[in-house]
Amino acid sequence: MCTAITYNTKNHYFGRNLDLEYSYKETVTITPRNYEFEFRNVENKKNHYAMIGMAYIANDYPLYYDAINEKGLGMAGLNFPGNADYKEIQGDKENIAPFEFIPYILSQCSNIEEAKEILQKVNIVKINFSDELPVSPLHWIISDKEKSITVESVKDGLKVYDNPVGILTNNPTFDMQLFNLNNYMNLSIEQPQNNFSKELNLETYSRGMGAIGLPGDLSSASRFVKATFTKMNSKSGNSESESISQFFHILESVYQQRGCVHMGKEEYEITIYSSCCNMNKGIYYYTTYENNQISGIDMNKEDLNSSKLISYDLIKGQHILMQN
Repeated sequence: MCTAITYNTKNHYFGRNLDLEYSYKETVTITPRNYEFEFRNVENKKNHYAMIGMAYIANDYPLYYDAINEKGLGMAGLNFPGNADYKEIQGDKENIAPFEFIPYILSQCSNIEEAKEILQKVNIVKINFSDELPVSPLHWIISDKEKSITVESVKDGLKVYDNPVGILTNNPTFDMQLFNLNNYMNLSIEQPQNNFSKELNLETYSRGMGAIGLPGDLSSASRFVKATFTKMNSKSGNSESESISQFFHILESVYQQRGCVHMGKEEYEITIYSSCCNMNKGIYYYTTYENNQISGIDMNKEDLNSSKLISYDLIKGQHILMQN
């Protein structure tokens, strides 16, 4: 499972945890403006916005997990099993396969309003990338520097929700996740008052008791609540260092540790990587499960007018600074 978040200080940030029990050897991948995106049922795009994100490259095609484009629009796909429902091809729609969806939107949209307009014509169709890479059940968060939306292809059709919290996890559907926050309106960053009974002399005995009841388990519904509470109450300085540090701390609040979610045999779900994109500057920061050090790649230091993919292997080994 996964968690995606947005965060604003002086600049605007977008990123996610990728939680799985295995890795596809993903790389930080830059798609320059003149790389030709080939789509299965719509016209190819030879010229488009450049983008940077995490992708598995298969047959020279970037299968993006998450990315931002040069205009500051970000998008991430998260697991949505049991609810994702992809359709047959419809003649009056733009028929887009799930693996094409991130490039399709980020290649031509610069903000949420443009994405919403494009989405009116979109039909997500059930097409595998290949026999070895079958379709994945996903839903998506799309964010610009001010707003976020959630996109879900379900049995009732394509749903586009305004996302006022800038958070996405997995199941259930986004409308239910948002409604579930009503159950936690009593949570507070302040110390609680005794509302239990005037006849009892109840007192606080620890800091943080205003957040008693905040979920701490690893389910997607609980991670949605915890990430939202953490993000909505988060405070940070405006510097780049303070901002990205706080962003990763928010993601760490819903981190998956090896051994806590058993997937059968000797497999355990972990947070394979965490990402943080500066949407203003086009910088992609990341950490991996084995490496807590923040690494960064600036898309604007590459030739964005090229036609060839640019990729960077993830630095996975732990880096320790010995001080003596």
